[in-house]
Amino acid sequence: MEIFLDKRAVKAIRLSATNTIEEGDTEALKEDILEVFPEEQIEGLEQMLGGGDFAELIDEILDEWSGDDVDELFDLLETQLGDHGVDLKYQAAAGKGAAVEADDEDDEEEEEDDEEDEDEEEGDLDFDDLDEEGGDDEED
Repeated sequence: MEIFLDKRAVKAIRLSATNTIEEGDTEALKEDILEVFPEEQIEGLEQMLGGGDFAELIDEILDEWSGDDVDELFDLLETQLGDHGVDLKYQAAAGKGAAVEADDEDDEEEEEDDEEDEDEEEGDLDFDDLDEEGGDDEED
């Protein structure tokens, strides 16, 4: 099973985790994490957990988390979900973005840059060359 968290979801988790680091309230972080996962994915996850509760898994992850590094939390989410056959992928929000699945975006940007370079090469006209080649029809 593959779960993809968009930038909004990642940002929400990062913000909540930062608040948890400052205030120490993991219950709010747990609720925020649970909110970013779509209900149908949670149901599928719970089936993969052998009928276990996804909220309990999040509790275990938060208990294991040191509480002082947001990227560590994402690493733990990936590892724990991966142990249950779930491939967690996410896009970077603001911040470091540990194991971010943004390679496709980088590839698209490189392709666009290459296309722009090709367009510039094809469309470059050097008007100085025209004058030197005898483009002066006025003097005839």
